[in-house]
Amino acid sequence: MNNPQPISIQQPCTEMTILVTPEMANFSGRMHGGELLKMLDKVAYTCASRYCGEYVVTISVDKVTFKQPIFMGELLTFLASVNYTGKSSLEVGIKVIAEDIKKRTVRHSNTSYFTMVAIDENGKKFEVPQLELITEVQKERFHQAENRRLKRLTKD
Repeated sequence: MNNPQPISIQQPCTEMTILVTPEMANFSGRMHGGELLKMLDKVAYTCASRYCGEYVVTISVDKVTFKQPIFMGELLTFLASVNYTGKSSLEVGIKVIAEDIKKRTVRHSNTSYFTMVAIDENGKKFEVPQLELITEVQKERFHQAENRRLKRLTKD
C-alpha cells in the first residue's frame, strides 16, 4: 500500500478550469457576475493557500474588471499568481480566459486582484514565505501590487 509522502509545493501560480453550466447563467445565457466572483474567490484561496501552506481568508478585492461577457457553455481558465507577499498577507492576481469550444476561440474576459491573509488554527495571522522574484514579469507584478497596496492603505 502506498503511503502519501509530504511534498513542498510553494508555487506562486495556479491554473484552474471550469465549464460554465446553465445554473451559472442568467436568462440571456451569460454567466452571473456573482457566480464569477465566487469562482474567483475560490481560485484566489487555492493559489494563496497552496503557496503558503496555511489556511487563508480574503481581506479585500481591489479590482475586478469585467472586460467581456462570459457565455453558458464556454470553458473558463483561471490563471492565478501570487504577485506580492507582506508579513502575513499576499496578493493574488487572476486572469480569466474564456474559450468558445465550438468556434475554437479564446479571449481575456476578466482580471482581478485579491488580498489574502494567512491564519493559523487559532485564527492568528501567520507569517507567509516571501516571494522570490526571479523574472522581470514577477518583479513588475510585485511593484504594481505594492502600489495597489499603498493606495488601499492610504484610502483607509
